[in-house]
Amino acid sequence: MVAIVGGGISGAGVAYHLARSTTGQPPEVVVFEPRQELGRGLAYDTTDPAHRINVPAARMSLLPDQPEDFLEWIARNDAVADDPEAHRPDGNLFPRRHVFGTYIAAALHPLLENGAVHHRRAVVTDVRREGRHWQIFDSHGSRTAADFLVIATSHPAPSTPVALRPLQGHPRFVTDSTAAGALDPVRPDDRLLIVGNGLTAADIVASLARTGHRGPITSISRRGLRSRGHAPYPQDPFGEFEAAPVHSATVLLRSVRQTIEAAKAAGLTWHPVIDQVRGHGHALWKNLPIAERCRIVRHVRPYWDVHRFRIAPQVEEVLERAIAQGRMEVLAASVGRVEREGEVINVELKRRRALPLQKSYDAVVVTTGPAHGGILESQAWLARLRDQSHLQLDPAGLGIACSEQSEAVAADGRPDPSLLISGPLARGTFGELMGLPQITEHAAFVAAELAKRLTAGSQRP
Repeated sequence: MVAIVGGGISGAGVAYHLARSTTGQPPEVVVFEPRQELGRGLAYDTTDPAHRINVPAARMSLLPDQPEDFLEWIARNDAVADDPEAHRPDGNLFPRRHVFGTYIAAALHPLLENGAVHHRRAVVTDVRREGRHWQIFDSHGSRTAADFLVIATSHPAPSTPVALRPLQGHPRFVTDSTAAGALDPVRPDDRLLIVGNGLTAADIVASLARTGHRGPITSISRRGLRSRGHAPYPQDPFGEFEAAPVHSATVLLRSVRQTIEAAKAAGLTWHPVIDQVRGHGHALWKNLPIAERCRIVRHVRPYWDVHRFRIAPQVEEVLERAIAQGRMEVLAASVGRVEREGEVINVELKRRRALPLQKSYDAVVVTTGPAHGGILESQAWLARLRDQSHLQLDPAGLGIACSEQSEAVAADGRPDPSLLISGPLARGTFGELMGLPQITEHAAFVAAELAKRLTAGSQRP
């Protein structure tokens, strides 16, 4: 049996490809996921009409070798008939995120119907190794024995910055904006501070605009960067990054910058260069020593994130309009002193190379991104596996340490062929594993690794 913990796109993808790729007697595949449907996860379970996929539909697919599968499914099912804004002037399609979740759930449905995949709607409470098997305990009081265990959980929610802890208990202090109804307490005229400038911050602005928020918004990050938009016209990936292995973060960064200049000279934007780097991401990351990977995480990742993870055009238009109207400002700042006067929040904003600002707000939302380094403390069963030396953080602090075969690396440095990591939690080894195309490719890879182990096990006397 194969047990998969987490039924978002990473876990559902492994289950889908494993059920379809295994030759001979198919394995029993059980996915532990408390949500009603497999494949939605945190990203695609939203019903907010303002939440859209941030990659064109033509590049979103559960099938890596059929990149337009999602686009074709939309056409067959007329899935955006009620959403004319999904169509963009350049021909690209950016549907609402729940549509992609429906597409994944539809792909899994036949496998659930014929019993190739079992959906256990429960939360995992404990995992133990007993002999050759993994024992999985869940919130329904059940115990499941598995030969292979796949960890496909999501990153933990953002950790609350220390400076904002005095706001605990404030009715409009939102520490996890992804929770259902998290933004409901924000009133139309509230002065809003968003701590973080990434994709989640953009979603928040779009969601509040849809529900009628008209108060002033301040969005801050240490560098004042915000997610960029898509290229103004189609461009093929540009640049050569695989020809000669790069072993230095400085050399890699210099190469990317020089290639962007060459792209400009050729009449292109920076977008195809970043696309090329992303396409070679695993090979580039693999060649870098651990120390150089850590340098990239510390110094370069914020710049990479805002160029790599682009916002949907519909969301970008909302942000640009709010900024043009003077209703929204984006600052390079961090939170200093915080004081409460009743429900008014007085905040000192410490700016880079400028004097601090004193501002008052009615609501504060934290969108600082996942607490990558806290993954093994985020759930009791993960902490227990760490304490029992089955798991450890990867050296770059991006997730769980694993081998090039995506096997979890134990405390003694040895990979465990029966314990695999799928999805973004493996990015410390695989590098670029946050975008949907890379996540589905990795899910197919993990499924193939499992299929090889299952085949070898069935042939063993």
